[in-house]
Amino acid sequence: MKTAIQIALWILSIFFAYKIYRSVNDPIKFDKIKTERYAKVIDKLKKIRDAQEAYRTVTGSFAKDFNSLVKFIDTAQFAITQQRDTSWVEYDPVYRIDMPKEGKVIDTLGFVSVKDSLFKDSDSYKKLMNVPYAPNNETFTMKSGIIDRSGFKASVFEAKVDKSIILHDQPKDLVAKEKQIISVDDVNGPEIIVGSLEDVKTTGNWPMIYDSKRKN
Repeated sequence: MKTAIQIALWILSIFFAYKIYRSVNDPIKFDKIKTERYAKVIDKLKKIRDAQEAYRTVTGSFAKDFNSLVKFIDTAQFAITQQRDTSWVEYDPVYRIDMPKEGKVIDTLGFVSVKDSLFKDSDSYKKLMNVPYAPNNETFTMKSGIIDRSGFKASVFEAKVDKSIILHDQPKDLVAKEKQIISVDDVNGPEIIVGSLEDVKTTGNWPMIYDSKRKN
């Protein structure tokens, strides 16, 4: 009986030691995996933002979906321009004399493709919609629209993904806690987002540390 009790106590000791180890080690492992995965997801969102800003530069608004954005990258071109000062003489009917005038002229020097400018020789833009680490080929949710700000009509867009998709294979309790996090050093809320459909901005909801981790 005494031997059985000792064995049982040893088993309980090992079990509780393991639970303590997991309670300490799991969050550390989770944070490491989370940081690595978030970095790649955020890098993808930055590329989406770059492509959307190029789209707005050429068309005046943001793309409504990824099909429009990919087609634009495939075919669109940036104009290469140069601004120079100029002057001329113009007759002034008030003073009835020729008056010197000054202004600026914008010359178009040529064109460069959006694809070459943003992605060089890569065709990765064709998979901009794909979420890194997604278990079932999930894609980013992206929308665009127009909002009114004091009479000014502004084009806006938003692209996002739920954290639970990126962390699909991690402990559910840690994922649930992560989706509720509010901190200046973390990605706040249940999603990773770039842009906004409510405000005129193209920033993301991640801290500055991720801006130094961009991959090529």
